[in-house]
Amino acid sequence: MTYLDLAPATTALRLRPHEFQVTRGDLHHLPSRHIFRFAAEDDVRIDAVCDCSLLRASPEQARVFHAAYRQWHADYWRPQEINRHFASHFAPPPLWRRAAIWLLQRLLAQPHADKVPKPVGAPLQPVN
Repeated sequence: MTYLDLAPATTALRLRPHEFQVTRGDLHHLPSRHIFRFAAEDDVRIDAVCDCSLLRASPEQARVFHAAYRQWHADYWRPQEINRHFASHFAPPPLWRRAAIWLLQRLLAQPHADKVPKPVGAPLQPVN
């Protein structure tokens, strides 16, 4: 049986990690739009609009690619996720939230009236 040679993808994963991302558990190669799904340790499924998806990878190359993926995920992707999440904690809030905070601060800063307001329809006191 003829197998798909995964060596170029493995090399790209190691040398150009920024070209890949994980979406919904699948590895995406952004320039080629190829999607790699790991069905098992030695089984990598490739989704592509071209004929690349017609051949399967050999179990040995699939193991090597999966090992490279795990290394990439630990060394590159996971730190990217953590840094992105950390940065989100310090991003300015959206406009609607800033407006709500401003309004709440204004309401809390209002001086409270010492007297209870008179009910509607109560007679007015004459001013001296």
